[in-house]
Amino acid sequence: SNTEIISGEHTICTPGTIDSHIHFISPQQAIDAICNGITTMIGGGTGPADGTNATTCTPGEWNIHKMIEAVEEYPLNFGFLCKGNDSLEEALLEQVKAGACGLKLHEDWGTTPATINSALNVADKTDTQVAIHTDTLNECGYVDDTIKAIAGRTIHTYHTEGAGGGHAPDIMKIAGEANILPSSTNPTRPYTVNTLQEHLDMMMVCHHLNPSVPEDVSFAESRIRAETIAAEDVLHD
Repeated sequence: SNTEIISGEHTICTPGTIDSHIHFISPQQAIDAICNGITTMIGGGTGPADGTNATTCTPGEWNIHKMIEAVEEYPLNFGFLCKGNDSLEEALLEQVKAGACGLKLHEDWGTTPATINSALNVADKTDTQVAIHTDTLNECGYVDDTIKAIAGRTIHTYHTEGAGGGHAPDIMKIAGEANILPSSTNPTRPYTVNTLQEHLDMMMVCHHLNPSVPEDVSFAESRIRAETIAAEDVLHD
């Protein structure tokens, strides 16, 4: 008595899609998602905060509870990633028990081999997932150090082409590992005539960098590599 029939002639009907990389900055995102066929949103954040803009993490029990409450009215599926950067497991376990569906490691909070190992240990204990944004500047280790810390366990790598962040210049190597699930984001897909030109400004804004500081500009430029972005297109094909 509560269902409706919708005519599907001359249309292509598909299951609802999953967006696994959401910065939860605004309720309007849920409306935009469902209007575009997205029925599951996975990511992190607390609203229009600097941490949300940059890192897709919902940090701490209180924030996780509040975000779960905030999306109750929407006819969508939501999954929140807690902040996974902690070399000790106690705080990570607390966030999973609060309702996080997974842990997000981000370079802005220090994605060290110790934090990678800690997050994956908690994921194994709680049957949850880990997503990782690796260390662009290689301050905490190189791509081989990250692969060693992952130790064959299953993990979802963001920005595997490197433009959104990750070990420069060879994060793409990680796509060849057996249990690593690489992903892309729409700034580099598809690779077209303006992709490279648009990236620098976007990078400066999203990561709160100062165009007057040469080191900030160099950091942003180190991420934008035409070769790996082009390779990403080929690998998707």
